[in-house]
Amino acid sequence: MTDYTLPLTLLYVVLAFLLLCLCLFTPWRLWVKAGMIAVVTGSYFFAQGAFMNMRGWPSYEQLPRKFVLLASVIEEPNKEKGSKGAIYVWVNGLEENRLVPQPRAYKVPYQKEFHASLNEANRKIRQGINQIGSTEAPAGSGAMGWLKLAADPNAKIKISDAPAPQLPEK
Repeated sequence: MTDYTLPLTLLYVVLAFLLLCLCLFTPWRLWVKAGMIAVVTGSYFFAQGAFMNMRGWPSYEQLPRKFVLLASVIEEPNKEKGSKGAIYVWVNGLEENRLVPQPRAYKVPYQKEFHASLNEANRKIRQGINQIGSTEAPAGSGAMGWLKLAADPNAKIKISDAPAPQLPEK
């Protein structure tokens, strides 16, 4: 992947310079100038978050409804360090029982049950048995419960063996 950090930084420097010129050499009201500065400053922070997602950092979005588990890393909670723990999974989403073109890394809150099922799933993956996962909204989460799957530590994530591939007849 190409690193666009330097060109993007230079682009923001040019944008800031143009904004400075507008603020110094135009007779616009102070509230217009302050509004432009606020919008440009806010766009820096928004763009930084978007670029971090593009650079391969794990997504905090919800896991796909169905996915193929490729790998996982488990960070257990540590009271001494103040870490709540997290589970990082590398999955390839399934849409209409077809793999999406690119796998994606996700970060989900630590769950002891999910930790145990991932240990078993990783063991099976090393043995060559593909693993399929699915996400379910927790019971009683309402009609819009699926919107909060990533942030909700009560969301149910199930992992099971993938069905054997059906080969076409000769």
